[in-house]
Amino acid sequence: MSKNILTYKKSGVDINAADKFVKFISNISTRKKGKKKFNNIGGFGSISNIPKNLKNPKIVACTDGVGTKIEIANSINKFNTIGIDLVAMSVNDLIVQGARPLFFLDYISINKVNLLKLKSIMRGILKGCKISNCNLVGGETAEMPGTYAKNKFDIAGFAVGIVEEKKILNGKKIKNGDLILAIPSSGLHSNGYSLVRKLIDIKKINIKKNKFLKKELIKPTKIYVKEILNLIDKNLLNGCANITGGGVADNLKRVLPNNLNAEINLLNINSLKIFHWLKSHGISDEEMLKTFNCGVGFCLIINPKNFKKVIKFFSKNYKPYIIGKICNGKKQVKLNGKINWI
Repeated sequence: MSKNILTYKKSGVDINAADKFVKFISNISTRKKGKKKFNNIGGFGSISNIPKNLKNPKIVACTDGVGTKIEIANSINKFNTIGIDLVAMSVNDLIVQGARPLFFLDYISINKVNLLKLKSIMRGILKGCKISNCNLVGGETAEMPGTYAKNKFDIAGFAVGIVEEKKILNGKKIKNGDLILAIPSSGLHSNGYSLVRKLIDIKKINIKKNKFLKKELIKPTKIYVKEILNLIDKNLLNGCANITGGGVADNLKRVLPNNLNAEINLLNINSLKIFHWLKSHGISDEEMLKTFNCGVGFCLIINPKNFKKVIKFFSKNYKPYIIGKICNGKKQVKLNGKINWI
């Protein structure tokens, strides 16, 4: 064949490399699972069973990415945890409505297929699926030369869950006098990284040489699936909120009924070192609260009489604690006091 003949590979797309990656995914996603009724990886679509033990099942679907946290992964050349973030960002949203995650799909777009990088990302995705008891049933990897700069990529995730209609958390169970509990976050999770990166750039900080930041900025998002589903199964939960972009106030408001307020005592929030660091480097209280979770990864709304029962479902590092209460009002979240950043 003439060297001058134009090929797809010469344009920057290596189908053979992509095929090797699909084979890798298929091998590791089916390993140790025995015989499966459906083999979805590499097909045109993914087929999954609907659980038979539900009388009136409802489907819940979510999608999300990890934002510019991928730039942190690129800068320190560490890719084995952002796959966990990717799964977490979708499944933590599913459980807010009471849904049990069934399956997950990923989408990876990249300048050029790099098998080592992609395999590392995929191992994280599989770990996230394992933690949330969710099946990876397929996805897409797109090699897009010219769209992304050298070594750049993006990832997105799609999760589908199922919930019995009578167990849907839609705000109707939330009552005046309910307690609002905070479950600690593992760190920044996957929100506010554009602001963090801007701060690092302004302060001229080399995160490769900063052990604290290098560790904190790549910490994977905590997945709350197991604990929340246990609470739902025991009818101990009236409502909940995944605290992502917008902070405690914006995300709690999304689950409140029109006739109730949430009153939060910021003094009760136990923040984490990474948020102390951000605050000490010039970010205002207002900006911190509307951009970051500030140490509150997830909120629970419960009947006060169930408090002792609820906290038994959580490990030592993620014990829920009281930060506020539900009161009569007009669907507002009132933040009282100030977080102690020290």
